[in-house]
Order: sequence, then structure tokens, then C-alpha cells
Amino acid sequence: MFKPVAIAPSILSADFMNLGRDIALIEEAGAGYVHVDVMDGHFVPNITIGVPHVRQLHGLASIPLDVHLMVSNPLEELPWFIQAGADVLTVHAESLQGQWLNRAVELIHEGGARACVACKPHTPLSALQPVIAELDMALIMSVEPGFSGQSYIEGSEQRVAEVAAMARAAGNDGMLIEVDGGIGEETVGRVCAAGADVIVCGNAVFGAADPAGALAAIARRGDAARLAALAEGGC
Repeated sequence: MFKPVAIAPSILSADFMNLGRDIALIEEAGAGYVHVDVMDGHFVPNITIGVPHVRQLHGLASIPLDVHLMVSNPLEELPWFIQAGADVLTVHAESLQGQWLNRAVELIHEGGARACVACKPHTPLSALQPVIAELDMALIMSVEPGFSGQSYIEGSEQRVAEVAAMARAAGNDGMLIEVDGGIGEETVGRVCAAGADVIVCGNAVFGAADPAGALAAIARRGDAARLAALAEGGC
């Protein structure tokens, strides 16, 4: 069944002095999520925003907050971001080993949010296997996390197809697949044809002369790729 692609603009590329304006802009343009990159300077070599910002964003946004935790201590921080109003919470498989990844997914669900686990570009997707049956979404990084404006890593669409197959095999047909990194009009078709449902865009939207037009164009390209893949018996 065809599902339109959801665009999740990353506010890391927005104007931090005018976030209310920029969030209103992407909502009016049809964004599905507000993507919020939380970086701690330890798990990744950059520092961005934290709990107070998410709490205020929760009051501004009328679409779900997709909060991506790039932190070294996610189990400690998850309750804070749940209370702040995150609708989707993403933790990284690289920061949680064994039973602790399962516990993170449980904590997110217990808090009433949707659970997502991310993998860096060179992390084996087998890291998702222990929790894939319980996930609401999986995030495939198509750049190394830490900085916006990077170029798409070629071949990332193959990882999207692999995780889609893993979810089907686990009986989790409702799991969404999100892709983050270097996605714009030129690359969105590849990942959507492979099975991506949610597309994170930063500079491709907020760096465009017409952000609303850029968002709509990316969504159209993604939808066209999904329709073509369905016609061929894919995604």
C-alpha cells in the first residue's frame, strides 16, 4: 500500500533566532515532523540543544517532535525528554549494549512516546535485531552524525532495503524507516525506492531560497520513487 513520504526538517539548519517562524513555515509546507538533533559533545563532536529547548518547541509545534539523541548516556536522559514533550525518541545502538538497548525501548514506550533506534553508517544493522520487533521506527544514518551539511554516503539505500527486510522478517510491518544525512532532491528517490518512509532534511530545506518549495519538491520526488518501486513489486 502506498504511503506518502513524511519530511522531517532538521532545525539544526534553521534560524535559531526565529524558530517559531521556521517551524510555522515547515508546518504550512506539509512537514510530517520537526526533527530535533540533540548532541552532547561526547557521543558526537558537537553540542547543540537540550531539554529546555525541546520543552519550548513542544509548545510551538503542532506536528510531532522527532528527537534524535546523539548522547553517551541515553538511559539517564530519556525521562527528561519524554517529560519535555518528545513524540518520537531516537537512541543510538552504538551507545547501548545488550539488555540496555531493550531497556531504552521499554522506557520510551512506558513514557508514551514512539521508539526509534539509529545506526551510524558503518554499524552492522544486526545491532537492531534484538529490538526490531518492538520498534516504531529505525533510523539509518547516511552521513556520520555530528554536523549538518554533509554529503550523502553512496550505497546507504542498500542499508535501507536491508532494514526493511529485517522488519518484515520480524513481523513488524508497521515499522517506519527514517533516513538522515545529505538528503535532497537528488538523493531522496534512492532511499524512498528502497523503503524509506521518513526523510530528514536540513540544508536542503532551510538553506533553500524557497524552503517551502524545496520541502514540497523533495516530497514529490520521494513519493514518485515509492510509487515506481511499488509498481515494480518493491517497497
